[in-house]
Amino acid sequence: MLNEWTEFLQYTSPVSYTATGKRDNSYLGRFTYTTLTDFEGMARILTILARGYLFHDSDGNILDENPKDRIDLTHQALLAWCSIPDSKKATPKEEWQYRTDFREYSGEFPSLVDENGGGWFYRHVHVIIDFVRDNPALVSKTAQNNCEALANGFDKEWRNKVKQFQTPIFSRSTKGAWVLRFDDILADALELGALRKDEISLSDEDIQAVAALTPKDIPNEVIHTLIAYYRANKPEDSDWVVLPVASFDAYFGSTNFSHKWLVKIPDTILTREKQSFGVCRYKENI
Repeated sequence: MLNEWTEFLQYTSPVSYTATGKRDNSYLGRFTYTTLTDFEGMARILTILARGYLFHDSDGNILDENPKDRIDLTHQALLAWCSIPDSKKATPKEEWQYRTDFREYSGEFPSLVDENGGGWFYRHVHVIIDFVRDNPALVSKTAQNNCEALANGFDKEWRNKVKQFQTPIFSRSTKGAWVLRFDDILADALELGALRKDEISLSDEDIQAVAALTPKDIPNEVIHTLIAYYRANKPEDSDWVVLPVASFDAYFGSTNFSHKWLVKIPDTILTREKQSFGVCRYKENI
């Protein structure tokens, strides 16, 4: 969670679809089934992508040019990543009004969308479905059920989501209210700036203090990462930092973070507000 360039690469590079057993979710990449089925954490994922294309070259170096001059290119990259092939059932009017296939960007962004309109995310989900169906001995029953749900409903839900992303920010239609839009993503990305690559480590004193306060059933790495993330992202004008809970789940490889560990962290370490839509606010008390 601290090296954002690495996170960007994990959203754009090939995933190793392997598993050593039913507790191994490596084949999901940097996602959880909650993100795949409910799209929790999608705002951060798209913002990381946008920041990568606005501020960096393909090697992660920060570009000299004005990021505002790269808004159109970055918007195209987002469309490519989100692309889903045209529905065979769509009428010509629907295709014109709600476009979701952006295969024309496969030349500019070959890793993000293929010649058939399959965007990176769309292809990733379908390979996961195939992997789970082909390897029932390596995945849990819950994972198999989740994949059947994806097989039956993902395409429709993702197509609707991609339509919502394109809602103009000044749309007069109430259909555009309270939805995530590409305009919002680009604005947030410009505000946040280049992706962070530096690592923040805790002092020996901090490590000892955390160890004395951490419940035995919470891995030390979890608390250390939360504190480091807080210090890396704390704004000058507030003691609170937005915690992308869904993204932390994906980082740790399961929902243990949100379902088990986070709720058990004592106030002596951090104070946390109620979670909503995969995020919450928190502050460090060490």
